[in-house]
Amino acid sequence: MPEITFVQPDGRRVKLAVRAGDSAMLAALRSQVRGIIGECGGSMACATCHVYVDDAWLGRIAPVSPAEDEMLGATAAPRRANSRLACQIEMSDSLDGIVLEVAEAQL
Repeated sequence: MPEITFVQPDGRRVKLAVRAGDSAMLAALRSQVRGIIGECGGSMACATCHVYVDDAWLGRIAPVSPAEDEMLGATAAPRRANSRLACQIEMSDSLDGIVLEVAEAQL
């Protein structure tokens, strides 16, 4: 099972084992990672699963789609070059060890 490390706004790290094929958002919700709300359930309609992808992992995840790009324009926390919606990061063995920083605000 691939693992994700979520870095919360207070600096605490939460490491989770995740099923391949699940989204990073779903894994966070199942484990009640603080700061990930996932209000729309992963349908990319709310931008409440905003994360910052560690730079070392940016080239390993699928590129931002036009729809995700539009939603990232509506995030509560500032958008950065490494901003992504956790619902759009599909976990696989190739992402084992990915580090995602939870944005400081979701609403």
